Amino acid sequence: MRRGIAATALVAALGVTLAACGGSDSGSNGGSKGSGELSGTVTWWDTSTVGSEDKVFKKVAEDFTKAHPKVTVKYVNVPFGEAQNKFKNAAQSGSGAPDVIRSEVAWTPEFADLGYLAPLDGTPALKDQGDFLKQAAASTKYNGKTYAVPQVIDSMGIFYNKKIFKDAGVAVPKTIDELKSVSAKIKQKTGKTGLYLRGDDAYWFLSFLYGEGGDLVDAENKKITVDNPAGVKAFKVVKDLVDSGAAKTDATDGWNNMQTAFKEGKVAMMINGPWAVADTYTGKEFADKANLGIAPVPAGSGGQGAPQGGHNLAVYAGSKNLDASYAFAEYMTSAETQAKVSKELSLLPTRESVYIKPDVATNEMIAFFKPVVDKAVERPWIPETGSLFAPLVTEYTKVLTGQTTPETGAKTVGDGYRKLLKDWK
Repeated sequence: MRRGIAATALVAALGVTLAACGGSDSGSNGGSKGSGELSGTVTWWDTSTVGSEDKVFKKVAEDFTKAHPKVTVKYVNVPFGEAQNKFKNAAQSGSGAPDVIRSEVAWTPEFADLGYLAPLDGTPALKDQGDFLKQAAASTKYNGKTYAVPQVIDSMGIFYNKKIFKDAGVAVPKTIDELKSVSAKIKQKTGKTGLYLRGDDAYWFLSFLYGEGGDLVDAENKKITVDNPAGVKAFKVVKDLVDSGAAKTDATDGWNNMQTAFKEGKVAMMINGPWAVADTYTGKEFADKANLGIAPVPAGSGGQGAPQGGHNLAVYAGSKNLDASYAFAEYMTSAETQAKVSKELSLLPTRESVYIKPDVATNEMIAFFKPVVDKAVERPWIPETGSLFAPLVTEYTKVLTGQTTPETGAKTVGDGYRKLLKDWK
């Protein structure tokens, strides 16, 4: 789930104990050495979507205690947009950090660089490493060590309402120009808006940036690229979509507004990822699941581009129950667990072996997104990657809402990056 890349203010999150059968306190180090029996408490911060994904992940976590009845799993759902800063503050203070956190892929190198994560090489957490997709495993590495286990991998596509498209007599757009013409015809024929473009999260901007041949930075050459001509063009493209009426946007609560508009049939399209499938199916427009169509994000002048996203499970270096935490991370990312999650939520596994399992191989949503993920653009796995979205989302929102120009927005982001990455050009 991705409901806000940029971290926001900290809030309290309520923990729910899933199982407490014969458990010891959280000070236990997972049972006595050599006993082979794990015990104590494992606190897990999950950042999945409340009301759909969280129910499945809570149940899966609960099942861990069937194999380890002396372990108590304390499930805490932390809003995604708050988890990054909440974890850093807790780890820095040495109080309140979870044993295991569901980390967005870009957070992993940052947390590792800060010394907040336990290295996992040689631990039970990394069972069957060779089974992981290469691009999923890439985000777990930092300075030659492994600091997380890949849980899910994702990218983005266009979700569209097949009935609205049929009523308007249009085909799925393959380019930005087609997106504009299709949206205009949908408006003319049905009175509905073509695209809902989320305006409060810069992750939704990346497909347009990559589609124009741009990128945030060139990590290999330590160069800022977001404000080059391709970056400026990408800002112009999204602004034109709004100005032309092809898309509507907002500056706040974009996730809920976007999902509601699409699920109620007020807009014909939205850009989203596999994390949104389960929630989308709850809408009245998709009581018949076959009405949901998914296609690649329309290509820009530089081609079709989509970002690589996903989540890892990382173990807090200060955990008082490392043994049980390692086991929990391995269990939650095992082939068996990933198959269960994929069946229920249509999330993409990070293990190659899961894709041949019957319920996964026949899943239409997974079948669509897997090739997209294979070609997705990797973000740079540097400590600052997770911080690149804060200045970007501010200017992205301003451009979409007419508070600044694409040129000024791009330049402001670039200047912000140069302050963050002091020795970069």
